[in-house]
Amino acid sequence: MDVHVHIAEGAIPKDGPSAGLTTAIALVSAFSDRPVKGKVAFTGEITLRGRVLPVGGVREKVLAAVRAGLEAVVLPAENAADLEDLPPEARESIQVHLVRTVGEALEYALV
Repeated sequence: MDVHVHIAEGAIPKDGPSAGLTTAIALVSAFSDRPVKGKVAFTGEITLRGRVLPVGGVREKVLAAVRAGLEAVVLPAENAADLEDLPPEARESIQVHLVRTVGEALEYALV
């Protein structure tokens, strides 16, 4: 199977490549023919060895997931301290899974 991933304007400086984890999960889903759970959001930078690195904007991303009616969000473990910035009602309304590797994230991602 051939795969081409094109990240438009990828060379433009940004706060971070926070779609890396989501992209990896999508690729694993496609290669394994296993669907991704529909009510889970993902964010995190990934290394070439599959480590999940912290990203910015976690508070805003989790609040967006809550507003969208999602059931869970998968975040880099190193972003755990950012959860303290969430309103209590947001923390209570969504499951948060903290991961250190892509493999750990896949446990929450695939059906």
